[in-house]
Amino acid sequence: MFRPFLIAVCLTSSFAACAQDVEANLTIRDHRFEPSELRVPAGKKIKLTVSNQDSTPEEFESHELNREKMVPAKGKVLIYVGPLAAGRYPFFGEFNPKTAIGTIIAE
Repeated sequence: MFRPFLIAVCLTSSFAACAQDVEANLTIRDHRFEPSELRVPAGKKIKLTVSNQDSTPEEFESHELNREKMVPAKGKVLIYVGPLAAGRYPFFGEFNPKTAIGTIIAE
């Protein structure tokens, strides 16, 4: 009598686990992104946390990802991207474009 209910709960739980976003982290330190190359799985939605350790704000920007987000000094932001096709997706800090550069690599 309770078996169909248990099967439904197990199927729902498995689906929820499969549907979870992939979490990734970037840190801004000394006007640079760390890591400068971030590898993520292709075909998955990415929950990207960007933490700014600097005393000045920075802006995460990527034309290829169609994202632009201000990261306050000593602050952190969440940026959702994807699902991404396999490839390279460059990003940069608009306030320090010569040093704050990086690439998300979906594989």
